[in-house]
Amino acid sequence: MGQNNTKRINIYFITIVITLGGLLFGFDTGVINGTQFYFSKYFELTGWLKGFIVSSALLGALVGAASAGMISKAIGRKKSLIWAAILFSISAWGSGLPSFLPESISLMVFFRLIGGVAIGMASMNAPMYIAEISPADKRGTLVTYYQMAVVIGFFVVFLTTYFIGNGLSEQENIDIGWRYMFWSELVPALAFLFLLFMVPQSPRWLMIKGREEAAKDILVRIHGQEMADQEFVEIKESIESEGKQKKASIFQKSLFPIVIIGTVLSILQQFTGINAVLYYGADIFEQALGFGKEDILAQQILLATVNLLFTFIAMFTVDKLGRKPLLIIGGFGMLVGFLMMGFTLYLSDYSQVNSAGLPTINSTEGIISLIGILLFIGSFAMSMGPIVWVLLSEIFPNKIRSTAMAIAVAAQWLANYFVSQTFPIVVESDANRLIMDGGTWNNSLPYFIFSGFIIIIILFVWKFIPETKGKTLEEMEAIFNKKKS
Repeated sequence: MGQNNTKRINIYFITIVITLGGLLFGFDTGVINGTQFYFSKYFELTGWLKGFIVSSALLGALVGAASAGMISKAIGRKKSLIWAAILFSISAWGSGLPSFLPESISLMVFFRLIGGVAIGMASMNAPMYIAEISPADKRGTLVTYYQMAVVIGFFVVFLTTYFIGNGLSEQENIDIGWRYMFWSELVPALAFLFLLFMVPQSPRWLMIKGREEAAKDILVRIHGQEMADQEFVEIKESIESEGKQKKASIFQKSLFPIVIIGTVLSILQQFTGINAVLYYGADIFEQALGFGKEDILAQQILLATVNLLFTFIAMFTVDKLGRKPLLIIGGFGMLVGFLMMGFTLYLSDYSQVNSAGLPTINSTEGIISLIGILLFIGSFAMSMGPIVWVLLSEIFPNKIRSTAMAIAVAAQWLANYFVSQTFPIVVESDANRLIMDGGTWNNSLPYFIFSGFIIIIILFVWKFIPETKGKTLEEMEAIFNKKKS
């Protein structure tokens, strides 16, 4: 690679900074797990109000993702992430309701919505930014850093809320502990905001805006002269080609199928049931698997650990094995995991109660179910978790990337909200009740429903997702058009 006297920027440093947006994604969505038990008692919430506060950030994320494309196109990926960092900080500060603010459920929902907007903006801009600065042979690995950061965010927040809560009495947690848990997010949020000023703008966005010299300088500083020259020519030719065409629309015959494929894949990521497990894990462990309250937090940390470790597998194999094989392998793993859990619950004889007076299954069945749910988490972490973000960041052509990415991510948040709201409804439905209480599915219904969607995912990937590893972003439209024809 050619050398030059321009001060180089380490691409891994840029990637790590940008992926702090993913860490905040995981932290902000995970912090609600550690806080809701206590603020629910503080505000004496009904079940419906608790559910609304828990899911309010998802509505904000929908708004953030839907508007992120327009904002990103106007001010760039970097400045969009700066605004997201500011909103994360405001949300973390306000969700804890400082003493001089009037304490109300509406105000908490307001600050959770602000945090959700930040999540939506970051979830769209961070992986797109990473994809736009990465060389083709490293792009898959670097984009998986984003999902790794999301997973680390969940892991860190589970540990943080544990240590905060464990150091206080239950009454202290009800009065003030949950506030400290929310405020702990200020540390990564402010670090993200500060470090963003040390990374460059996206060269692709700069070239779309006609700032070719600035784009060329950044490409050289990131990739070196030789690779920068090649990247510059490819981006320039792509943009010039687009300029000769009519104004791009996601409804163009050559583009619409790509948007549909990306959006459906994004939605199906949520219909695996991953966030039902992450948001309601404590309820699953206590009410379905029979673990006592003293074991629940340990099981949550176990889930987060498996999630983290298996994300490393995706990171180190996505540019070797490819996107499609990982999705299919992970799909079968998720299916087996949920079927293990579903059949174990369905066939269980609930003959005793736990410390909370809830029916429990015996220890052997509990262990089998736990193995099933860990297999599901691990399989998701090496496939649908990171790989969907890789594909979304690379399949959309330059001319519609911001708009298409916004649509796909907004649809994903809508699906997330739907699953998060309906999961407890299905769990509490008459059909899902224990057979001994007149039900049909013995607590297993949600996992068989998710298993059905996972089968659809495997078939969808096999039929519609081409392998894209090692391809430049400028080659993606040709790949999909060829497949369509």
